[in-house]
Amino acid sequence: MSDKIYDLLVIGAGPGGYVAAIRGAQLGFKVGVIEKRATLGGVCLNEGCIPSKALLESSEQFHKMNTSLDIHGISCENISVDLKKLMLRKEQITTKLTSGIAGLFKKNKIDSFTGQARILPPRDGQQQVEVASETPMTLKATRVILATGSEAIELPHLPFNGKTIISAREALSLSAVPDRMLVVGGGVIGLEMGSVWSRLGSKVSVVEMLPQLIPGTDPQIAKLLQRNLSKQGLDIHLETRVDSAKEHKNGLLVGLSGKKGENTLETDLILVATGRRPQTETLGLDAVGLTPNEQGFLDVDENYQTQAPGIYAIGDLIPGPMLAHKASDEGVVCVERMHGQQASLNYQAIPAVTYTHPEVASVGRSEAGLKADNIPFTAGKFYFAASGRALCMDDNEGFIKILADPDSGRIHGIHIIGPHASELIAEATTVINFGGSVHDIAMTCHAHPTLAEALREAALAVNKEAIHA
Repeated sequence: MSDKIYDLLVIGAGPGGYVAAIRGAQLGFKVGVIEKRATLGGVCLNEGCIPSKALLESSEQFHKMNTSLDIHGISCENISVDLKKLMLRKEQITTKLTSGIAGLFKKNKIDSFTGQARILPPRDGQQQVEVASETPMTLKATRVILATGSEAIELPHLPFNGKTIISAREALSLSAVPDRMLVVGGGVIGLEMGSVWSRLGSKVSVVEMLPQLIPGTDPQIAKLLQRNLSKQGLDIHLETRVDSAKEHKNGLLVGLSGKKGENTLETDLILVATGRRPQTETLGLDAVGLTPNEQGFLDVDENYQTQAPGIYAIGDLIPGPMLAHKASDEGVVCVERMHGQQASLNYQAIPAVTYTHPEVASVGRSEAGLKADNIPFTAGKFYFAASGRALCMDDNEGFIKILADPDSGRIHGIHIIGPHASELIAEATTVINFGGSVHDIAMTCHAHPTLAEALREAALAVNKEAIHA
């Protein structure tokens, strides 16, 4: 039993937990963090956002050298991939960032504990958390934030074995490029990892049960993305499900069924990327009377407090998009509200990005959502084919679509597919967060030539005023 009583204990050191801890320390709280893995940063930094983007960048460079530099007058011969070196670069980036978080903890005088955390019943008005480690201990705190994130969903008929049926965790560290890979799930994770291994030489097939890729995204964007990924070599099967998988003399024989009937497919490796679920099973929630809802999430109030006094939850544990930046912002707001500030998070201004090629990014409302709620809107669209900067980059596939109120011009949503969509969405998010209109974007001078000019043109297009359309 530790004699120290913390103002705040955070369980989980992912992008929600470590950010909440740092903000708490800045506000004067005595903060402790419990993380079960040896390194900080959670799934995002260790086996998600960062390592996947490192591999996407490396594989994109290789793909460009093999396919698209000739138009620039650049010839490349005998191009090869040193997979071991490629993986080493990924690990070095991850190590640098995890070490950086450890440095931030030290700077902010945050105590860090390694081990599995389990909540105990409160005692003497204090929350208690047991830490199972080489040196077991029980920590006390006035408040506890649960930030343990999520884990990959395992399908009953496709159980993970770490070798032939894997999750994204294993897909980030393969020791060799598989000849054939089947990706189950056409969402963000499946398409990103499928893109990596396709670029490196694997024959990748993608199976998605729904009628479009990245379910929930703008249908026009999803259709264009599918066309581009198919050109890159991915074999995409929509409205199709995997019924079975068994060992075969040539690898795995996979049974498929869909709108075209039943079919079989041979592959060497199956990546299951059908979603994630909150990690709450090991937390001992019953000790404080907490039970996840039917969807597996913890219900919280406007302060992110659960039904158990003094216990808070953020990130993937609560309803909303499972995004690292959403968790980080919730961590900040949660702690600031503990401190008496009236902080808040605009959930309509949380951007989402898919790092395929072309990239896909969106923020705000969708056409389908606006129609379902009977909200009038006008759409403006501008294609990168008319962007001087995109043409110079030889990366002019895609468009920007803006949805706005037909009378006031106030922006409901912005959807992008094209070069550097992940960066362009920042301006879009800022405008939506401040309740801006297409007129605000249209009268803002944008540097020329830039990709951001396309956003201005799309805003002008809402009222049929685009100059370069």
